[in-house]
Amino acid sequence: MADMVGKALRLLSLLGSYPEGVALSELARVAGYPVSTTHRLLSSLHGEGFASSDPASKRYSLGLRLFELGQQVSHARGFAGVALPVMNRLSAETGEPTLMAVLDGHNQVYVHTVQGSRRLQIRGEPGERGPLHCTSMGKCLVAFAPHRDELVASLELTPLAPRTITSRAAFAAEIDSVREQGFAIADEEHEAGIRAVGVPIRTPDGTAIAALSTAGPAYQLSVDDLKGFVPALREAARELAALLPR
Repeated sequence: MADMVGKALRLLSLLGSYPEGVALSELARVAGYPVSTTHRLLSSLHGEGFASSDPASKRYSLGLRLFELGQQVSHARGFAGVALPVMNRLSAETGEPTLMAVLDGHNQVYVHTVQGSRRLQIRGEPGERGPLHCTSMGKCLVAFAPHRDELVASLELTPLAPRTITSRAAFAAEIDSVREQGFAIADEEHEAGIRAVGVPIRTPDGTAIAALSTAGPAYQLSVDDLKGFVPALREAARELAALLPR
């Protein structure tokens, strides 16, 4: 058992050397394991989210579960990272919390949360998963994903709050609007009484590598208030686009 754990950990270490992914046969050759053993270990790692595979290219890479664990350790030990200074400045400007999330399958994963100056604050715990269809960051991640059409067609539009979009046509129209205007509003769609505005953090080709949002209680923030935060959010997103790893 211990030997298999060691082999699995070695595969994870090797996967980290292939940011663009690696074929099963090549990984087995480098690791010195039989292809059958490598495939069995990768299947287990994939099932737990520690490895991911691209069905089109048949290449394996590190999974987002490792990122989630790294973020939890980072926050527990106080490692700020490159994003937090930018997010701190944004929250100081808006007075509201700033959140960041990344895309993982049909969910978003919260990366960081910075609190604002108000007493009542909205949080997204690092490593926690959230829905895409009814959050401002989720809509941005969908709208600027390479596989946008697949997500629009296949996401479960579960009603979670009074204003959750549950119509497939309405959701498709909402994502088109987010792409056109470059930001997203969630108006009591994820939680009753909560509003948020989000923007994508994009690579030069327009793909979202993450998203930023400002959120707060609906009784404190109108939709117009949220739209007023968009210029500051966009400026922070531009800065982070140059700092975050891809």
